[in-house]
Amino acid sequence: MENISIVPFEECTGCNACLQICSKHCIQHERKAGFWYPKVNEDVCIGCGKCMKVCPVIKPLPQRVPLECFAGYNKNEDTRLKSSSGGVFMVLAEYVLNHDGIVFGAVFDESWNVKHVYSMTAEGVRPMLGSKYLQSDTINTFIQCKSFLKSNKLVLYSGTPCQIEGLHKFLGKNYDNLLTMDFICHGVPSPGIWQQYLKETFGYDAAVKAADGKNTVLNSSLNTTSPIGDIRFRDKTDGWEKYRFVVSKESAFKADKNSVLLSDTYSNNPYMRGFLNDLYLRESCYHCPARCFSSQSDITIGDFWGVHKLNMDDMNDQKGLSVITLNSEKGKGVFNKVIQNFVLRELTLGQVVESNSNLVHIAKKDIEKVEKFNENVKTMTLIDAIDKTLHVSLTKRIILKIKYKLGFVNE
Repeated sequence: MENISIVPFEECTGCNACLQICSKHCIQHERKAGFWYPKVNEDVCIGCGKCMKVCPVIKPLPQRVPLECFAGYNKNEDTRLKSSSGGVFMVLAEYVLNHDGIVFGAVFDESWNVKHVYSMTAEGVRPMLGSKYLQSDTINTFIQCKSFLKSNKLVLYSGTPCQIEGLHKFLGKNYDNLLTMDFICHGVPSPGIWQQYLKETFGYDAAVKAADGKNTVLNSSLNTTSPIGDIRFRDKTDGWEKYRFVVSKESAFKADKNSVLLSDTYSNNPYMRGFLNDLYLRESCYHCPARCFSSQSDITIGDFWGVHKLNMDDMNDQKGLSVITLNSEKGKGVFNKVIQNFVLRELTLGQVVESNSNLVHIAKKDIEKVEKFNENVKTMTLIDAIDKTLHVSLTKRIILKIKYKLGFVNE
């Protein structure tokens, strides 16, 4: 009996389309390396094949070329500063809400994992703002999205490219009232590693809390009540390009400097260093099936990191700058209805790729480095394992600097 279990573990993106399409509920989550993967109950499976039809790995959707590309930012400075880049998402979300629509996006749950939810209000959408550098669980939001679409609600669904591709495969048809938005993705790090980081850094163990319905302390060395009120992976206190990883006791909308528990530059924070060096990405990220606009998203957004290289510094006030691609006539049409909310400059596709190569290039797995990290983390703390894995000796740094000066390597 064939079912989704034929997909190799290293290729599964974790979009959950198969789990949500199964009418017999015979597919459940199974944890591997901190990620969830589909596990089929063969005793319940009837072999209908629906799970295989919606899998974006078995039959990926075609690559495309965007219709238009821009660099830009939201004119609303407050929203822009609360966003990771230029504040584009909120403008589209407000358009949908103003048309009695529904917005889907990723938020932190009470255990500081990330999940997809929907909202019909601006207040409910605000927690969706900002990057969250771990994989979000789509849970049953594809099912909810389809229900809203069938009731003729306007829907905006935002997510990673593989999640958007999974949604389109799940729906199986185009809906005029669906607007999809993805972002340029570096890859998704492990929720398991993330929870280990929180446990080591703040003494908070979500696993203990999940097992303890009364929220009492089972182990005096671990807290089941989180001291955390807000996490910002991309705090702009020092500017958009010099973003900080900040953890506070209060939410982002209430926090002041006295509530800050941790504030690291992204290059000094252990979790961010491990993520940006690809130590604990999902295995499928190393051969992503959703690159080059194959997710079929209507709009793609990301950071315009190429602002200096492309001599557009006049647009960069360090409050956030986005790259925006309009990938369909629908996306272009909706964007043109809100275009007055942005400061924009037109780009070519080549400039977009030059400014953020993750759009087309897949994360390269350094097998030796990843294996070294996996061995280190077995015998030491996560933070020590990251530091030891990424340590570069002084001699090697000098050699690399000389090679860079001579033009043999890129710094």
